[in-house]
Amino acid sequence: MPTRRQEKVARVIRDVVSDVIVHHLNDPRITGFVSVTRVEVMADLRSADVYLSIFAADESAKDRTFAALTSARPRIQSFLADELDSKFCPVLRFHQDEQFRKTLEVMKLIDQVASERQNKDTDAQE
Repeated sequence: MPTRRQEKVARVIRDVVSDVIVHHLNDPRITGFVSVTRVEVMADLRSADVYLSIFAADESAKDRTFAALTSARPRIQSFLADELDSKFCPVLRFHQDEQFRKTLEVMKLIDQVASERQNKDTDAQE
């Protein structure tokens, strides 16, 4: 269970990383929509796992975007250091969060089954 301090630092990290991606990175490899889905800060506040959800045209664009964000990590951390009132700035580790994409796929399958069932019921009534 994270402490209040960990939650506060995680909130600041999420806000700063989101802001930097939108307003301060001009890398042409970053395409599509990038969302910071969650941040997990370690108990010692020296490192944090940042989970990114990337919606791009295809897998290669998604991979290029993730590579660009990973290479921009030092710049993102410098913005974070300016915002945190802490002795240490957490070292960020980026991860691709596939949970949202998987949820969308499951919802799509559910809708597909529901429409097939509705079509089947309609055909049976005729």
